[in-house]
This record gives sequence, C-alpha cells and structure tokens, in this order.
Amino acid sequence: MTSLVEDILEGRRLSAEESCGLMNQMLQDEFPLARVAALVTSFRIHGSTVDLLDGFSRALLDAATPVDLGAADLIDVCGTGGDGKDSFNISTTVAFVLAGAGYRVAKHGNVAVSSSCGSSNVLEALGVPLTADQSHLRGSLERSGVCFLHAPLFHPVLRRFGAMRKELGFKTVFNALGPLVNPARPSYQYSGVYSLELQRLYSNLLHRRGGRFAVVHSIDGYDEVSLTGVARVTTDSGTYEFRPRDFGVVPVLPDSIRAAGGAAEGAALITSILHGKASAAHEDVVCANAAVAMSAFEGSQDISRFMGEAKESIRSGRALEALRRSREA
Repeated sequence: MTSLVEDILEGRRLSAEESCGLMNQMLQDEFPLARVAALVTSFRIHGSTVDLLDGFSRALLDAATPVDLGAADLIDVCGTGGDGKDSFNISTTVAFVLAGAGYRVAKHGNVAVSSSCGSSNVLEALGVPLTADQSHLRGSLERSGVCFLHAPLFHPVLRRFGAMRKELGFKTVFNALGPLVNPARPSYQYSGVYSLELQRLYSNLLHRRGGRFAVVHSIDGYDEVSLTGVARVTTDSGTYEFRPRDFGVVPVLPDSIRAAGGAAEGAALITSILHGKASAAHEDVVCANAAVAMSAFEGSQDISRFMGEAKESIRSGRALEALRRSREA
C-alpha cells in the first residue's frame, strides 16, 4: 500500500478495481487520515478519472447501510453542490414535483457543505423525518411517491473524514461522489455537477453502468438548469444544450434564484412554490429541472410536454400533497 500511495502521488492513474480496493483501505480506522489527505490532494492536483469515481463509489455502496425500497423504477435527483452559486434548494423541490407527476423518487441528500442550506437541512425544517428505517421509507414512497435518504445515516463510514475535509478547505473527490452513492441504487439518475469536466466523467461512468440518466451543468457554473443561460445536458442518448426559450420561459437573473437564508427560509420558499404562490423565476427553474429529469426517465426529448406536466403537478396541488404525505410518520 505504501508503494501504491507513492505511485499515486507521482500521478499514476488507478484502474477501477484498484480504486475500489484503495477506498476499502481508506475506510479502515487504521488507515492514517494524514495519508487520506495526501491522496485526495493528489487526486485534486492530477485530476479524477472515470475509473477512480467508479471504484470509489462502488466501495462506498458496498459499505453503505443496505436499503430495499421494493421498487425498480426509482429516480434520484441530486446535485454535487460545490458550484459556489448558493441557489435555493432546487433539486429538493423537484423531488416533490416529480412525485406529484406520478414518478417515484428516492432522493439522496445531505446537510449543507458549500451552500447556506442543504437538502437535509430544509427537509427537517419542512417537518419531513430523516430516518434509515426501511419500513418508514417504503411507507413514504407508497404514500407520497417520494422518500429521502439522509446520506450520513447510510454512509456512517464517511464520518471519519469529516474533520479532515473541513480542515483541507477545498473540494476533493468526496464532493463528486454524492449522486453516485445512493444506497437505494435507483435505475434512473438526474445528476447536477459543478463543472464540465465532472460532467464528462459522470456521463462516461453512467454509460458504463447502463440505465437512463441526465447529467446537467449550466455553462455559467450551476450544478442544475439555472435558466440564467445555456444548460448542457448529457444523457444516455446524447448531448444537448437548452436555453430558457426551449422550456418556453424567459431567462432569470442569478439573484432571483439565490437562497434567501437558512433552513427556515428555504422551507418557506419550497412551500410557496408548491402552493403556486412563488415568483415565476422560482417555479420556472424548478419545472425546467423536473422536465429534464422526466426526459431522462422516459427516454424522450419532448421537453415542452414535460414542462407542462411539471407545471400541472404544482397547479393541481399534487406536488404539495406529496410534501404533506411525506411528513407522516
């Protein structure tokens, strides 16, 4: 292992199997955290690879608390974060809109890392229980069409890296892994990423794994369809660019989708959107992301149709009902 670490520091690229083995070693308490810090710094300098993300994510999934939701047609909507834009909780809101439109969502998420309020923070403020209890998660999925998997409950092995990551103070390969390690292993994946390079890596990896997916990055830096400019979307069928007009809406200003504050403010905004009482910018951004997620699930590029279905989910009250039912114990 010492020899392998030295090779990595010199820039050696690992195979997927070597990467999986390395992560398994790093998860052991006896593996020095100083060495972990050196490794993730080296990966930051030399760059990640498809094999690295593949092996690391497989090791983390194998080490995760298992969950069986009894459904094969699940979709996750999850972003890496780390884009520095501090937008409101778009993917969390999208989860309710998708559920209201009849999709079954198993959303993976965490507390805030780089933003003012993460998905788990805002869900707690909304009164949605965060639990690893399998019967509760299945019940939530059956009642509301959506359940939430709070990452620390399913990946307890990652706790040992928490303080080290804060001390390093920069993005590492761990920041890129969130959407890849949903313990429910959904068949359909909508992932937002913070860079074009990470979009390339994700797309190649998800092609390798099979299934339908969409990987989203807005050219001006967002890990979602921001409607502030051009969004680049890679799917299992090709690469597409979307402008606001493609969704039938006008461009929005960055300030109009910036988070208003902490968890309480984020929860209030989500509730307002689902009530159909938020600004056009907030609703349009949520519906545009939901439309791309639906497109990935259905394997169709009929964005206009899916945009209509997303808006109907809100206007019919079904998205709000999904939120209400997800609060039930």
